[in-house]
Amino acid sequence: MQSRAAPTKLAPTRNPVGDPKPPEFLRDSAFHATLRWGQRRLLHASTREKQAGRTAATAGTGALRHVLVVDDEESLRHMLTVLLKREGYEATAVASGEQALAELEQRPYDVVLSDIRMPKLGGLELVDEIKKRQLPTTVILMSAFGNIDVAIEAMKRGAYDYVSKPFRPDEVVLVLKKAEERERLSRENAALKQQLARAEKGDARGTPSMIARGPKMQEIFRTIKKIAEYKTTVLITGESGTGKELVARALHDQSPRAGGPFVAVNCGAIPESLLESELFGHKKGSFTDAIRDKKGLFEEASGGTLFLDEIGEMPLAPQVKLLRVLQEHVVRPIGSVEDLKVDVRMVAATVRDLSTEVKEGRFREDLFYRLNVITVALPPLRDRREDIALLVDHFIARTNAKLGTQIEGASAEAMKLLLDYRWPGNVRELENTIERAMVLCDGKRIEADGLPERVRESRDRIRLSLQSGELSIKKTTRIIEEELIRKALRETRGNRTNAAKILEISHRALLYKIKEYEIDDL
Repeated sequence: MQSRAAPTKLAPTRNPVGDPKPPEFLRDSAFHATLRWGQRRLLHASTREKQAGRTAATAGTGALRHVLVVDDEESLRHMLTVLLKREGYEATAVASGEQALAELEQRPYDVVLSDIRMPKLGGLELVDEIKKRQLPTTVILMSAFGNIDVAIEAMKRGAYDYVSKPFRPDEVVLVLKKAEERERLSRENAALKQQLARAEKGDARGTPSMIARGPKMQEIFRTIKKIAEYKTTVLITGESGTGKELVARALHDQSPRAGGPFVAVNCGAIPESLLESELFGHKKGSFTDAIRDKKGLFEEASGGTLFLDEIGEMPLAPQVKLLRVLQEHVVRPIGSVEDLKVDVRMVAATVRDLSTEVKEGRFREDLFYRLNVITVALPPLRDRREDIALLVDHFIARTNAKLGTQIEGASAEAMKLLLDYRWPGNVRELENTIERAMVLCDGKRIEADGLPERVRESRDRIRLSLQSGELSIKKTTRIIEEELIRKALRETRGNRTNAAKILEISHRALLYKIKEYEIDDL
């Protein structure tokens, strides 16, 4: 019989910050001890960075900045959230696969960092659901019970990578950096393919950016693709700043007329006395100051597309001639006795309800029906909040190129304000707000204080509650209490012990309140 060798006693190793690291043979049997070591390592690392005067690395525009952490272990969720925010990521944590899907439906996330073994909907099933619903995100799975077969299965189902628990915090950051590099190369490849396709089509001008990933705008994109090839008149409706001209340009650029002219005119910006001359042209001597023949915009746009913006502002007199152009495809310049044949695809847009304008006698009914063949109704930005983060990234990149700035993104607090604001001016207001914040920004990221007052006021729930006339002490006290807890957690960067001291309550009471108010986004 062979004698059994006495187990070798391993001395604890020390990590670079001087904190004892659990020995290898304890890792699987003492997961929570490893977790506590990781938390202490984060605390020591944060202290060293402050002493050295260094700032955390921030993911650049276009990088995978928004991370959704999914794990049923509260302590691990908290540790990962602190780690990711220290590394410059925007991190949100949820406790189940079902909550993760609900969150992904509400707003876009670049990365989902999920545990495999969870009650009901596990990590592998979550990957299947994300793939089934075509949610644009990169999934990284993690598990304490995995092996090489589980890792292979995860990547077969569509996960980008797999991390074994217990892990060192820098392992997670390294996997995220690798995913960022892959995404950067993928985007560059897609952009090059689009440029090549436009070059082969013979149209080097490209299509103005229409940025959206939400279901409402995706449906509009599909509609544009279907109707672009036909000459049918299109009426685009929507509030000011929703991107009506971008839709008109997309219709032109995706049509067989893309090689022809795209002529845009704002009907409300031209005086009534000049509008007919602008649209239909005039002959020399037809009126005072008509010193030469002038082509109208219909003739200029022949072979292409004419976009009549704010057509609801057009006076009744020119509407009669416009109706004839749509019916007969001819124009007669002012002072001429001959008709000119024109080949124009007409797209119109308005912020007004033309059916109401018809009832009020301010718009011709027959012209309305001629225009209203196909209607594209653009939703306001407040109804597609899932696109706001994507638009913010786009406007930051564009403004950096325009102004030579080097802003890398928006802080979590600033992004929350941007998501909560109602945006009465829609996408145009968002673009102007981002440019203003970038010009006034002192650091590398847009902060909440750099946003206009009207946007910052949207976070003051206490003021909004009092202004609403709410008289319930219970409801108002709850709002005040939650806002104070959130403010304390922001000031302590998520340190619950220090936050409890600031709030002058016990650590246990703070944990209870955090759970009661579902505060998991700090």
